Amino acid sequence: MEDIKRVCILVNEAQDSWEGLRSTLGLLVENLWAACFFIDALIELPAEKTPEEFQENLEMLEDLEGECYTNLQANAERFEFMKYLPLEQMVEKIKTYQLVVPF
Repeated sequence: MEDIKRVCILVNEAQDSWEGLRSTLGLLVENLWAACFFIDALIELPAEKTPEEFQENLEMLEDLEGECYTNLQANAERFEFMKYLPLEQMVEKIKTYQLVVPF
């Protein structure tokens, strides 16, 4: 595990949106190159979380040089710092990571 430097989190269930993004932030804090990929999952937040809090986490992810991608245009339009990529391009980007964590 000590040779792992690039990790991506795959979120494909809407209810895992918050935890998937928070897990990606945790990897960045541990000095790993990390990205979060939302695949066919419209962002859904727990009742106690606001879209503003999610946006703040995305901004922190950007500040830590992490990446966040979605293949749903609605997610990218709703949240700044979330980049839209078609699924085919996501797959190519995901292949560049050493460890892929399905959430």
